[in-house]
Amino acid sequence: MHPHLHTKNALACEEIIAALEDCHNRGFMHKATGGCNDIKEQVNKCLRVERSKLQAENRQAARAKRDKIKEEQKALGL
Repeated sequence: MHPHLHTKNALACEEIIAALEDCHNRGFMHKATGGCNDIKEQVNKCLRVERSKLQAENRQAARAKRDKIKEEQKALGL
């Protein structure tokens, strides 16, 4: 499955992931014939939203760190 299902971001998608696992537990033929495709699409969308939130947080933290370094460099006259 998805490698990021075991991260803190997956907690927001926990119910959908559980539904997908239940669907997969129905059997190979159910899964192979596309019985779980809709739920899988929902999992993908949820994880995409959570990943984009994390990226935005990381981008903001990097911007703040970069600004702090620039200020410190100005203070040192570099």
